[in-house]
Amino acid sequence: MSEAPWADRRLHFVGLGGAGMSGLAIVARALGAEVSGSDAADSAYLEGVRAAGVEPSIGHDGANLPEGDDVEVVYSTAVPPDNAERAAARERGLREWHRGELLGEVSALKRCIAVTGTHGKTTTTAMLHRILLGAGLAPSYLVGAELRETGTNAEWTEGDWLVVEADESDRSLLHVRPEIAVLTNLELDHHTTYASLLDLEATMREFLAGADEAVVWDRPELLALRAGSVPFDVPEPALEAQGSRFEWEGGEVRVPVPGAHNALNAAAALEASRLAGVAPGDARGALAEFRPAGRRFERVGETETGAEVYDDYAHHPTEVRATIDAARTLEPGRVVAAFQPHLYSRTAALWREFGGALALADVAVVLDVYRAREDPADFPGVSGLLVAEAAADAGEGRPVAWMPGFDEAERFLRGALREGDLLLTLGAGDVDELGRRLVA
Repeated sequence: MSEAPWADRRLHFVGLGGAGMSGLAIVARALGAEVSGSDAADSAYLEGVRAAGVEPSIGHDGANLPEGDDVEVVYSTAVPPDNAERAAARERGLREWHRGELLGEVSALKRCIAVTGTHGKTTTTAMLHRILLGAGLAPSYLVGAELRETGTNAEWTEGDWLVVEADESDRSLLHVRPEIAVLTNLELDHHTTYASLLDLEATMREFLAGADEAVVWDRPELLALRAGSVPFDVPEPALEAQGSRFEWEGGEVRVPVPGAHNALNAAAALEASRLAGVAPGDARGALAEFRPAGRRFERVGETETGAEVYDDYAHHPTEVRATIDAARTLEPGRVVAAFQPHLYSRTAALWREFGGALALADVAVVLDVYRAREDPADFPGVSGLLVAEAAADAGEGRPVAWMPGFDEAERFLRGALREGDLLLTLGAGDVDELGRRLVA
């Protein structure tokens, strides 16, 4: 392979500010391609793109496309066909690629470990990167959040291995054919993509079949998806404020991030690293130095009244429950959860379950739905109020506040939070902004 195998390519990314798209752009630039792109608004991920030498266009316009008939246009699922730049590309006869197709091409350039599952993909991928890095293997990576060690969500290195987060939300994982596949768990989450859990299981079966080896959570229904998988589990980790501990391959594993779910993520990463040739002792030592990726139980700071603020990307009832449970291990006076539902389709399907999960907090604040790519007109009657009412019903008298906007939620929380409290801002939208306001 030449030092710049893509030196003759010109790639234009529509929706460049997304976690997956920005990472692909950074890698494409490192591979020698000429890269351009745009997004509707500026974002933190675009800072990483700029650091890689690419200046994005803010706002979508057909004029953003570079001249020439050799430009390849890359788009994400969130970018519809009538987008101005995609429409201009079709008029010019340019090739259009879905993000997943390009990821598949990138993943074929190195020995690849691909991590998928409904929950824990980002953290497990980040843990794998930390283990391989600590073992001296200098892995490349594409992750759905910024890594603390590097401050970016993607990097292309000289090492033989590439670790990628394989997204099931739009079936784009099927473009990746890894040497090692990891399945963390499985629940129906993306209701506009999958008609049923059986549909999701069929997709996972196809993905796992394309790998040379597979690491799968030790559950009969998951192991049935791929014969000969390597199972992982941590039935009873020792939980403490600093993280968790469990035995693996003859030694004690220390996971420096709270929660039983993170012990499971660590077990998956350890088994995958073993298949990649990392000695168990080296893997345990490297994992002990792990720092969670951005927006994964990330400490934001402390409020004026002495409340600790943590932010987490949890956007499914199982994740909300797990994060509240993890917060309890820090032994706060109260756990206060501020939750922003993500997607109207998910809220319509799971509002009762979200309410039950939030009822585990001592105080719950529910914001309105972060719409992302969806049109609220397509989901009449669906709002965060459904979740708030369900939380109140399940909460046995615990306070639940319906605060649709950030300004009113900020005012409420400034008055409610006190010393010893732990505030969780939860959701896959922009709810982290609320936490940062409160510690400013």
